[in-house]
Amino acid sequence: MSVLVTGGAGYIGSHVVDLLRQRGEDLVIVDDLVTGVVERINDLPLLQINLADTSATPKLEQFMRDHAVDSVIHFAGRKQVAESVAEPARYYRDNVGGMANLMLAMEAAAVDTMVFSSSAAVYGEPTTNPVKEDTATHPINPYGQTKLIGEQLLKDARAAGWLQAVGLRYFNVAGAATPLLSERHALNLIPMVIERVLAGRAPRVFGNDYPSRDGTCIRDFVHVIDLAEAHLVALDQLRSGQPASDVYNVGTGRGASVLEVIDAIGKAAGRDLVPEIAPRRDGDPVAVVADVSRIEAELGWKSRLEVTDMVESAWDSWLATH
Repeated sequence: MSVLVTGGAGYIGSHVVDLLRQRGEDLVIVDDLVTGVVERINDLPLLQINLADTSATPKLEQFMRDHAVDSVIHFAGRKQVAESVAEPARYYRDNVGGMANLMLAMEAAAVDTMVFSSSAAVYGEPTTNPVKEDTATHPINPYGQTKLIGEQLLKDARAAGWLQAVGLRYFNVAGAATPLLSERHALNLIPMVIERVLAGRAPRVFGNDYPSRDGTCIRDFVHVIDLAEAHLVALDQLRSGQPASDVYNVGTGRGASVLEVIDAIGKAAGRDLVPEIAPRRDGDPVAVVADVSRIEAELGWKSRLEVTDMVESAWDSWLATH
């Protein structure tokens, strides 16, 4: 039996693939390689396909049958918030349509186990912190909405009686296990700051007048290694039976401010960084921090690594790959 990882050549997916390989799991990969890096998956069986293609379902079903797949970890999809606002139909087609095609293939091939890559974006702009899984979900962009619809798809398939599944709601993912597996695109705070620093430009801070300890926004950053380990824990639980809950937050339960992250990057780079202060951006809540008590109590998972670990590994990896 084997595990199918969609998006397995991507940033987070490849970290999960690496851990699964280390413990001797049989693996197969589905990835369109638009943003994935084929060297990350080396010699693993690969079906290169866009899940949203109309012809994807029968190809996926046959691939699962050929490789005796019994469980799926689903990462593949689009994940840029601004792009989702500009191109909503594309996001619904790829994230929702692609997941529906995958689940149709799973049902046809009698594959009944899935770990789903969800996001804290389902909460939108929460008004209370820390954010619990039963906090109201009000996505404020198409990306977050597609993740929430994905969770609903899982719920409906469980109700139909053929699927065991769990969704993991990621907070802010950073860091790298190795340069090969590292994030290659500056889409989040830490790589964006690193890119500006290496270009000789000041880090940019959007607003320093928030009611926080230093005036900047506070976010929950989780190391990608910790996040990858959470997927293995969730998969193991599914193999022994449906977990007590359908969704789990994956974060540290601790917040770091934008200025604290910039200070950590400066220390990793060995230079003093003086940020450029820009006006606030619309829709940036002052703080978003995960309540991780559910995943700790029910799955026994807890983060181990700190912001300094994320920043140092991200800095070293960025230098090695750019």
